[in-house]
Amino acid sequence: MNISRPGRATIASLAAMAAILVSLPTTANSAEPPADTELLGYDETTTVGVHNAYEKSTFPFLADALDSGAALIELDVWTNSAAPGWRVSHANPIGNDNNCVGAKSEAELRTGSRDQGLDGCLADMRVWHDANPDHPPVIFKMEMKDGFNAGQTVGSSGSAANGRGPSDFDALVSGQLGDALLRPADLVGDADSTLDEAVRTHGWPTRDAMRGKFLFYLTKGTVEGQNPLDTLHTDVEYGTHVRDLAAENELEQAVAFPAALGARKGDPREAKYEDESIRPWFVVFDGGASGFVSRDIDTEWYRDNGYLLVMTAAESVAPPIDSRTPTEGEARARVAKLAALSASIVTSDWASLPAVLSDVIPRGA
Repeated sequence: MNISRPGRATIASLAAMAAILVSLPTTANSAEPPADTELLGYDETTTVGVHNAYEKSTFPFLADALDSGAALIELDVWTNSAAPGWRVSHANPIGNDNNCVGAKSEAELRTGSRDQGLDGCLADMRVWHDANPDHPPVIFKMEMKDGFNAGQTVGSSGSAANGRGPSDFDALVSGQLGDALLRPADLVGDADSTLDEAVRTHGWPTRDAMRGKFLFYLTKGTVEGQNPLDTLHTDVEYGTHVRDLAAENELEQAVAFPAALGARKGDPREAKYEDESIRPWFVVFDGGASGFVSRDIDTEWYRDNGYLLVMTAAESVAPPIDSRTPTEGEARARVAKLAALSASIVTSDWASLPAVLSDVIPRGA
């Protein structure tokens, strides 16, 4: 799949024009000209997502989360061998606790039994996508709570006994979402380059070009990070997986982007990844908003290089606001504050504010 994308200079010019437009003063006889954010690169805008949007207390059904206009939807995934399949839940490591129904048609998106596995959530995404083929781009943040669990490889094919490793994840997601995905290979294109080189040179596609697309990124899980027996965390494992696929000219098989987790000064990849060869495959960064603000981190570095920067728990930045039901004005002001600090996406639990969730504003404006 080829998605046309402007060069970094073109994107920068559009972003500058948008910033000028939104800064023009209004008069009694003229309205403020709107910035056409659809023409901006995906990395040149700021949008709003919902933390743990799969929980029934946040949205009754996953379709409701997708209909809300949220630019990011988070799922927590468990893979341990104590139970079969890929489970989606916050705290239950051996069962499902979520708002996915495994719909087979649009009419089933809000019917049937919830608490389905990851395959059921993917089915809901596919059905919703087919019913809304021109939807704005949506990111799915996948927190791998206890990491991957490929198990021992068996036989000459090297297939995994437990079947829950990076290649299995690719196969599962690709099998259900296929052409609805924006993959790492779509950014690299035909060039013999890394993701880092691709986004710094060309940027991301425009928002208009990314309509009808889902983008997945993977983060290390909270349980995985506290497990002393787990010495291969999700970010390293999937980053290595993507690097190796590229070396084998099979990058198109990767369905997701590895993400570097945590707010750090400088280039986080240098401190986090001893293996320098995987660093250029990280162009998505995720960390607590308050950490970026309180540590006085140069967040313009992310914007200038075309990296996506997801700032989580937006409500916690001083002065804190309600994590679920702030006023619309409070939420918009917080989004604007973090947009000025170069956030690509800010997240909270503002499920009750669809007008805020569907906002798109110029990044850095």
